Amino acid sequence: MGSNPILSASTPRCCWIPFLIVGSHSCMSRLPTSFAKHLKPVRQPQMRPPAAKNGVEEALRRAKEHYDRGEVAQAEKLSVAILTRDPHNVPALMLAGALARRVQDFGLAVSFFKKVVALQPNSTEAHLVLATAYGEAGEHPDAIKHFRQVLARKPDLVAALGALGKSYTAAGEAELALPLFERATKLQPNHTALRYDHATALIALGRMDDAADVLRESIVRGYRVAASYRSLADTQKFSSEPVELGAIFAKLKESNLDRADRIALHHAAGKIFNDMGRHEEAVDQFQASKLAAGHGFDIEAYRRRIDTLIAAFTPQLLKSKTGFGNPTAVPVFIVGMPRSGTTLIEQICASHPAVHGAGELTKLGSVVRSAGYTHEPNGSIQKSPQALTAEETRSLAENYLGFVQRMAPSSARIIDKMPHNFQSIGMIALLFPNAKIIHCTRDPIDNCISCFFNTFNERHGYNTDLRTLGLYYREYARLMRHWYALLPGRIHECRYEAMIADQEAESRRLIDFLGLPWDEACLNFHETERSVTTPSRWQVRQPIYASSVKRWKRYENKIQPLIEALGDLAEV
Repeated sequence: MGSNPILSASTPRCCWIPFLIVGSHSCMSRLPTSFAKHLKPVRQPQMRPPAAKNGVEEALRRAKEHYDRGEVAQAEKLSVAILTRDPHNVPALMLAGALARRVQDFGLAVSFFKKVVALQPNSTEAHLVLATAYGEAGEHPDAIKHFRQVLARKPDLVAALGALGKSYTAAGEAELALPLFERATKLQPNHTALRYDHATALIALGRMDDAADVLRESIVRGYRVAASYRSLADTQKFSSEPVELGAIFAKLKESNLDRADRIALHHAAGKIFNDMGRHEEAVDQFQASKLAAGHGFDIEAYRRRIDTLIAAFTPQLLKSKTGFGNPTAVPVFIVGMPRSGTTLIEQICASHPAVHGAGELTKLGSVVRSAGYTHEPNGSIQKSPQALTAEETRSLAENYLGFVQRMAPSSARIIDKMPHNFQSIGMIALLFPNAKIIHCTRDPIDNCISCFFNTFNERHGYNTDLRTLGLYYREYARLMRHWYALLPGRIHECRYEAMIADQEAESRRLIDFLGLPWDEACLNFHETERSVTTPSRWQVRQPIYASSVKRWKRYENKIQPLIEALGDLAEV
């Protein structure tokens, strides 16, 4: 890895901003638990003897060199040694936070940067890195809070204006993002990311034509061209071949394209072909996009993970934890495979005046990980749920509940629509024994095809190969059968095809399950002005339509590996 523009390790203030904001997150391993011991409450720093100070500065210099070369283990070892000797060393805390970001342990990064802010509460830079880490951890309200503190000190800081706009969009408040992007663009017209992020906010609000105009301008200016083509393809339905398709293929011929650009361009071409009804060409382009992504997925390790969950969460465990957790009925968890209708169901529920749709939250996962109840790469659990105490379940539940209630303090129900929380239903049952769980299902082949026709991040490696996608679906289905048996009556299944066939009856069942009186607004979900950031943002702004039912038959000749992998689950 190339050198990052970090100032001297001995600089006695929060100064490593450039690499903290844009540092690589490619490594997926986790930092050891030894880091956590350096998160004690901040007290007044003590003076260090000159010799000790010099030793720390030399260690920081070497740690920085290791970081620059991507040598995470060596940099981590030196950081632990420094913080053991000097727990209030700001550059060492900043480096520790940067290392946590590099291995995508964003919750741990937040913890280190919070300590920096406690040591330097008036530092604009400290609030900036903390806000960035909060955003990466998916804790957007806290990111917004600290970005606003940055802008209170530096109102014309373009990076903070843009970052605050992105946070508002991610938090479902894209309408607040638009003036920030407009102001930032006036201050710095040539900033490459601003127009793309501005378009993303417009798309979230359903302003597709305005977004397309911004994206075309971005393409003309040469800013994030591939990503802009991809988003542009998602702003409309194509009945005939657009001029953009030729431009996309011309761009794909460039030899210096990076992986992300190839993924985006092939996806854009696939979307256009699919809209035009050229289905086999569409599948070819989506497959090319997946090939460019190149993520592998260990399906055997995932099977072991499901085995572990089934073995860990038993009727005996739940009986032994009776009375644990928080009895509130405020949280609602919508789970299922991605592209199973989760966004549609959230939109219907959130149209009710007593319900707030919070979108896809990562908070539950970070709360569980913070307590050690997470999975190793080989599928085992670091800490068995049997070890949970009543006090611990109440503390973890309060951590999560406090976070979501800050978004909508007066709402009777707050929806967390993170599809992959289907893996965490056991923990949900322990932390929130009265929480409502809605499971969205769909024709398995249609569901998998819809996944395959979208690009997810690298954590969804199962989605880059049709056969692996089918095998992954089988494991998901196996786990859901276990949850239904373990928690009879606690999980409401909402089938996409049933909703399409009788919207009012299914919507009434849904609202009744939430324990709320019926409201006619739930039938007009497509008229809501709330922002939507998932790949379903186009569909949920339309009335219910049936064209997605059994759509897989259009591609049948191209998707046999998926159908074979699904086996008896395939509804052929």
